[in-house]
Amino acid sequence: MDAMTTPPASPPTPAAGQGDDEAPVAAVPRLALRPAEAARALGISRRKLWSITANRTSGIPVVRFGQTVLYPVSELRTWLAQQAEGATE
Repeated sequence: MDAMTTPPASPPTPAAGQGDDEAPVAAVPRLALRPAEAARALGISRRKLWSITANRTSGIPVVRFGQTVLYPVSELRTWLAQQAEGATE
């Protein structure tokens, strides 16, 4: 068969736990990042992120649920923009 007569590929089957009405997990936007992800997104080490987080006057947005630490994405972007503005003044 040549390229013109090749039948179309069948659509992928849904992953386990995904029905036809559910969006794939990858399509769900992240609302918050774990420390390693936040550090990578900011381009700093995890140790530096912990240092900034421990300094309560830094204003870095952080949410704690028991031992889980999360950095809200939208607030982290706003905080970073404010830090950039302060650095140029």
